[in-house]
Amino acid sequence: MTQFFQVVILGLSLGGIYALMATGLTLIFGVMRIINLAHGVFMLFAAYITLLLFNNFQIDPILSILITMPLMFFLGVGIYKTLFPRIIDSPRYMEMTILLAFGLAMIVEGGLGFFFTGIYRSVNPSYAIEIFQFGTFYIPKAQLFGTLVSILLLGLLWALLNYTRIGYAVRATMQNRAAAQIVGVNVERVSTIAFGLGMALAGAAGSLLSVLFTFFPAKHWQWIAILMSLIVLGGLGSLMGAFTGALLLAVAAALVSHYLGPTWQPITFFLALFLVLLIKPEGLFGKKMEEG
Repeated sequence: MTQFFQVVILGLSLGGIYALMATGLTLIFGVMRIINLAHGVFMLFAAYITLLLFNNFQIDPILSILITMPLMFFLGVGIYKTLFPRIIDSPRYMEMTILLAFGLAMIVEGGLGFFFTGIYRSVNPSYAIEIFQFGTFYIPKAQLFGTLVSILLLGLLWALLNYTRIGYAVRATMQNRAAAQIVGVNVERVSTIAFGLGMALAGAAGSLLSVLFTFFPAKHWQWIAILMSLIVLGGLGSLMGAFTGALLLAVAAALVSHYLGPTWQPITFFLALFLVLLIKPEGLFGKKMEEG
């Protein structure tokens, strides 16, 4: 039983970081109905920035979030204003966003591969191999720090959405874009800011990812598949769903890895994605799609 609870603790500590990764993706979908397949590659882009900052200026990966978040926010604003407004009225808007994001992911992956090659990389501060011991239980310092930072950032996002005017506008747009526009919400401005926020969260997640996982340019496809399973389980466009789905699947994956072997861990996410789409396509907190 002690082993079981130890695995659950490790799963939960990763779940908070997964939640940070997934929240940016589901925020973008909730506001603009953009399935951002490039979200994973921009996490890796931030991870490489963190690597450069650590190797060249000895900036701690957690502190580098103060650089990667604003950088990715403004990059996101630029990308959204350049690519997406021109297709907003397209009858195939959803399909067009998928193609645009896919193309963007391929371009960024190619650029990262050109500058950094396909070698596995990681950022290794001193605490990356240290642990905190709590009686019979332990938790890696890097995972604990990453989880605490993730919870802090998600808490700040929650406060932004619930206690600021732009937050009210974002939530209104997520609930009903047309109705929000009718009552005077500037949905174009809200969409731009929300896309930037989603990218900023990807930047923070990338900085944490650089310590906890090895990475190389093409690995973003594995990450986007994992993140899609998280937000589909929770419900597309649901921030609470993204958080809940991340915790549930992180614990499930940790248990599968412990009892069946690490080879089976990725299958946990893909099997969950398949089962949710088969049994409850709207997810735990998502809205049912209206027919007709």
